[in-house]
Amino acid sequence: MRSYLFVPGDSPRKMEKALTAGADVLLIDLEDSVSLAQKEAARKITGTFLKQHIPTTDRPSLYVRVNALDTDLTDDDLAMIVPCQPDGIMLPKSQSGKSITALDVKLKAAEAVAGVPLDRIKIIPVATETATAIFNLGTYGGSSPRLSAMTWGAEDLSADIGAESNRDEAGAFTSPFRLVRDLCLIGAAAAQVDPVDGVYINFRDSDGLRQECIEARRDGFVGKMAIHPAQVPIINEVFTPDDTAIEKARRIVESFSQAGDVGVVGIDGEMIDRPHLRRAETTLRRAGLMK
Repeated sequence: MRSYLFVPGDSPRKMEKALTAGADVLLIDLEDSVSLAQKEAARKITGTFLKQHIPTTDRPSLYVRVNALDTDLTDDDLAMIVPCQPDGIMLPKSQSGKSITALDVKLKAAEAVAGVPLDRIKIIPVATETATAIFNLGTYGGSSPRLSAMTWGAEDLSADIGAESNRDEAGAFTSPFRLVRDLCLIGAAAAQVDPVDGVYINFRDSDGLRQECIEARRDGFVGKMAIHPAQVPIINEVFTPDDTAIEKARRIVESFSQAGDVGVVGIDGEMIDRPHLRRAETTLRRAGLMK
């Protein structure tokens, strides 16, 4: 999954339009983009949308961002959404791996009540939105088999730690937020799930978005969230391996396969070890050439 596009859960028009944006995942939002007065209406609109599109094959993955576990809104969100069998749930303001385990339990109960297949719905937490959560980024491994990715956000964290801004005059993240981004990346790697980079809020700045995508890919992120359909093509382009990268990765994988149980192989005079193999396998998975 390369691109994750947010769309408000109370806007049928925007949801229908988002289907054609080319995103790998639509993140239908019941949280920040929906006012408290509109929560119930958004649940119903989202449920109708899911019922219409989940059975189809030519569609992006459909995830729903529910309200945080400490809001007393999550159970109502799940009661409406789970029977519609979304592909996944995004959990905002996740505090630790225990939050994922708690959501897993809630999902199991909702699945049982709805009579839908168990354990099919995946979970992606936004794992960095409070100061407390930062100290728990290494706790997600083993929290639930549903955990498929981890992502991070700077906006809520800015408010929680009292930062005047999360970016400097040049548009780059300031030191606390670079640290949080890096820790989320490492936490996802430790949990053996996909690291997904946070949003770039200036959707009119395509050059800035492209540069941030390139840096995220370089560092190990496999995709990025988007707040506007115009951002999706850039994200998809940057996070799709080019032909040169694919060919190099294919040669590494084939060389190890042919060599048997070895730790190192030689390719064009270069010694390639198993960390290189893991990176090559990741490249092929990103290109859709390997499961």
